[in-house]
Amino acid sequence: MKNVLLLKAGDAATSVQLSVGDYERWFLQTIGLSGQRFDILPVHKGAPLPKDAKGYDAVMMTGSPLSVTQREPWMERAGAFMAEAGEQGIPVLGVCFGQQLLAEAYGGKVTRNPNGRETGTVEVTLSPEGRADPLFTGLPERFAVQATHEDIVSRLPEGATVLAGNANTAHQALAFRPNVRGVQFHPEMPTDAMRAVILAREDKLDALAQEKGIPQGEYVPRLLSGITPTPLAHRVLMNFLEHFT
Repeated sequence: MKNVLLLKAGDAATSVQLSVGDYERWFLQTIGLSGQRFDILPVHKGAPLPKDAKGYDAVMMTGSPLSVTQREPWMERAGAFMAEAGEQGIPVLGVCFGQQLLAEAYGGKVTRNPNGRETGTVEVTLSPEGRADPLFTGLPERFAVQATHEDIVSRLPEGATVLAGNANTAHQALAFRPNVRGVQFHPEMPTDAMRAVILAREDKLDALAQEKGIPQGEYVPRLLSGITPTPLAHRVLMNFLEHFT
């Protein structure tokens, strides 16, 4: 039985929670409880962190509707905790916001994506380093994932390696240390959750699209129609737990 500490970095919108549950549920459903025991810590609500992560086989962090660019004290504490866990040799995986917080904890920079928000089902392409990385064992060079983010890791910390990217976001997956990884996309997110997230942000997404000249009411239906299953993405989480712990 592997003991996993899941750091919850935010809450999904109420409508999303009512239809498909909150962020931690997606992780637990995607990974399953066979062979893993999860401690879920809502660090965004000020939950105290353990003194260290030595009692855990792995540390993971969820995404968040919050932004790393608008720093709060809990973000500083959680980022330092993950970086310290990584230096102690404990496997660490940050997802979306989690990757960004890791990047800044290691000395990188997070900013708003100049290419605009990435939302929906997208493809990512593995770099040569990514193809050789155990995080992507059994995955093809290109595969579909769910994504939803406005911020990106714009400057890599020293020693980080790019494992995957696409036209919108060059740093879709990063290796920070031999045992520390981050992904910008959401390997834990099922299609119904992606749909619920888009619907919860419908007005904002439509307004952003109108700023780019897309007629009112066209963009969100286009996003919804583009959602497809991502049957390979969950392998990222399973590979992390299998090959890093």
